Amino acid sequence: MPGPTLLAFDTSAAHCAAALLSDGRIRDARVEEMARGQAERLMDLCREVLDAAGLDWQALDGIGVGVGPGNFTGIRISVAAARGLALGLGVPAIGVSRLEAQALDAPRPCRAAIEAPRGAAYVQDFPGGAPSLVPARPEGALPPLDAREEIARIARIAADRLGTDQPRPAPVYVRAADAAPASDPPPVLLP
Repeated sequence: MPGPTLLAFDTSAAHCAAALLSDGRIRDARVEEMARGQAERLMDLCREVLDAAGLDWQALDGIGVGVGPGNFTGIRISVAAARGLALGLGVPAIGVSRLEAQALDAPRPCRAAIEAPRGAAYVQDFPGGAPSLVPARPEGALPPLDAREEIARIARIAADRLGTDQPRPAPVYVRAADAAPASDPPPVLLP
């Protein structure tokens, strides 16, 4: 019996990445490095991955999405797109953290770590740890993944979770957003 067909994507780092998993193997994985513009590029990149495999959106059994940790806005882009596609296509959307992807095939116990702003690192111990932000990449952490391998692992994890009870994808925020409230006074409302 053939395995599921799943599209996975991620914009939580300085890239736009998509992978198509079908019958247990990655059929295509694409990564475009970009600091900005992921929202405008994501759907076209997904369409290109599907086109290259000769598939359309209705062929999908599920959506996998990278939920961070990473760029606050980038995480929101991917999660919103995954929820919208899942609703429109009537398929499940499954969130997978980048730290889970890094730890996928590692022997347990292990420590996953990915780069964070200002020289810090997002870290999670497996099994059982929660993601946290530390001042620097810890010694003994798993080696970093390139974005193509990371999106392929997100697809594999999401495919393994298809058919199980999963919550809607939700962002993994390890630290507060860098945004600050507006300093201008609010406008005066006229009667």
